[in-house]
Amino acid sequence: MTDTQTCSLTGLDRPTARKVTDMRRMAPLFIIWSVTCSQVLATDITDGWPTWGGPAGGSKYSPLDQINLANVQDLEVAWTYRTGDFEGKMAPFGNSFGLQAVPILLPAAAGGHLVLCNPFWDVIALDPATGETAWRWRPQPAVEKGLRDLQYKCRGVSQWVDTEVEDGAFCKYRIYQVTGDRRMFAIDAPTGKACTSFGDNGVVVMDEAIGSIPHAHDVAAIRTYFPPAIVSDTIISGSVVGTKFHDANAPSGAVYAFDARTGKLKWTFDPVPRNPDDPAAAEWTPEALATTGGGNVWTYMTTDPERDLVFLPTSSASPNYYGINRPGDNRYANSVVALRGSTGELVWHFQTVHHDVWDWDTSPEPLLIDLTWQGEKIPAVAQLTKQGLIFVFHRETGEPLWPITEVPVDTDGIPGEPLSPTQPFPEKPAPLAKFITTEDDAWGFTFWDRNICKEVFRKYRHGTMFTPPSPEGTIIQPGMVNNWGGGAFDPESNLLITNFRRFSLFIGLPLTKDIDLEAAKNPNAGFPGGPPKPIAGTKYAMERGPEKVFSPLWAPCTKPPWYVLAAINLTTGDVEWEVPLGVLDKQMRIPLPLKFGAVGIGGPMITAGGLVFIGATADERFRAFDIRTGEEVWVANLPTSNMTVPMTYERDGRQFIVLAAGGHHIFYPQKLSDWLIAYALPE
Repeated sequence: MTDTQTCSLTGLDRPTARKVTDMRRMAPLFIIWSVTCSQVLATDITDGWPTWGGPAGGSKYSPLDQINLANVQDLEVAWTYRTGDFEGKMAPFGNSFGLQAVPILLPAAAGGHLVLCNPFWDVIALDPATGETAWRWRPQPAVEKGLRDLQYKCRGVSQWVDTEVEDGAFCKYRIYQVTGDRRMFAIDAPTGKACTSFGDNGVVVMDEAIGSIPHAHDVAAIRTYFPPAIVSDTIISGSVVGTKFHDANAPSGAVYAFDARTGKLKWTFDPVPRNPDDPAAAEWTPEALATTGGGNVWTYMTTDPERDLVFLPTSSASPNYYGINRPGDNRYANSVVALRGSTGELVWHFQTVHHDVWDWDTSPEPLLIDLTWQGEKIPAVAQLTKQGLIFVFHRETGEPLWPITEVPVDTDGIPGEPLSPTQPFPEKPAPLAKFITTEDDAWGFTFWDRNICKEVFRKYRHGTMFTPPSPEGTIIQPGMVNNWGGGAFDPESNLLITNFRRFSLFIGLPLTKDIDLEAAKNPNAGFPGGPPKPIAGTKYAMERGPEKVFSPLWAPCTKPPWYVLAAINLTTGDVEWEVPLGVLDKQMRIPLPLKFGAVGIGGPMITAGGLVFIGATADERFRAFDIRTGEEVWVANLPTSNMTVPMTYERDGRQFIVLAAGGHHIFYPQKLSDWLIAYALPE
């Protein structure tokens, strides 16, 4: 890895993006920008993995090819590491999610360590060749036990280099860790010691920044679990709004940007546009702007250092399943938003769901790719969505590469719900999953469970992915096709590889007066499998999860495969191949070794060796596929299921593939653990 100076040629007028076919997306407002230069960590991805998604754009692609189709069968475990968090230590903490971090690799000048975090936000540096501990940093004071809405999980850390100080200076190379209780720490990468010049002796308590913006209340409900994005010497952090699904007046989901050297607040961006000078504010009522929160970025962001851009995938406005309090499309919620990284200026945006009442957050990170399009390489961004759509835009302008059409959808929700009459669909690629469901789609292993599933469809409302939630309950098809694991992109073949789900979910909006209020006090109320939970500020409660649309055999009531790995050609928009991902031997009440897809969470990684590596299944396996055909060419058994993304690097002439095996509180709760496993070819 090397440090270089990059200059963003922003002294020219950018062309304004043409309006999408729906004429509803605001055209970007471009001004004449000044020429800016910034020092960034320019990563030689040929041997490293600098961010959780590999390159800054999150493509999860590595040009390493020592491990390839010819020798992948020879892969073996090179080393293992355990963080020590699951040896009887978790009972006092309760809500832990297992080890879900994706490690990053530091440059040699920064120590060359492999760095990850554990569920308690410890930062751990390992020798990449052996897995031996170089140093371990712990947040001080430790994150308090039992905090409201706190989940014990950490999905990665970020790195940055200060090119304004001399080589060898303390904290020239830094790691940033954001803890679940809203603290941002700066750590010297070679030594693991605090960078005392950052914030207050190495830490910025983000509460002050969060409390400085409009609609700043209930700060304790805001949590931070994902690594911050870094671009143009600016650290950018999103958040989880823990009350968003059950409180109409949830706190703001603003994004916060800090100076990477000092920790001083540089800018904020609120996806609910409370600034009256923002053109999108005119689309909101004053009452909605005063009482609506959320729209937060709870997942990974991606950056384009050369263009000084950060891309935000925003979530729904509050509350998730009810929108009477927030009429209109609710921009910039449910959008991909491109901001100027150094200033927070809006460059362009596109809304993937209007007036969301389905929890269709834009959770997969925007993939920044160089795409061969009409014979030329262009900078593009591919945005996957929970509902199984793929939108592809020109990265600089936001212009869609394929036409986007506004398709009429159902609008007969609960009384007074101002649903959008249309929703955006790209002409290509086609939806990843079937989005219309009828009683004829009921499926079972036998006539017995198929008939039970038919009764399920008769009992609950069903239709399309945009059939509104209802008091009697609505079957949503498809149900959360993609999530934060996102996809991976191969620049050689223009193939987007992604895992996705193909089964229904359930959303119910019973009246609060009709539910068991004592049961609603249960900590699991409102979560999958739990009783209904009242939505504060409304007369409704909400319940959700798959169990009401599963058979007694704990299988989805729709036809398998239920979990798929697929390759989509982003030049043509066509699906090149798709295969079931995972077997059922560890997931169902009757452990059948059927290859119907073992649903999990996480994502794939691609290497130049012609391979796709992926765990992300509830069957305790790690697999490699031929990127050309989808053929499974290697599989390894894990101590528990991987529910994140693998990574790769080269050290001392040897390529390693590394992943965490920690289970998941929803998709694999029976075996939460703390394994990090490295694979390599025999020496």
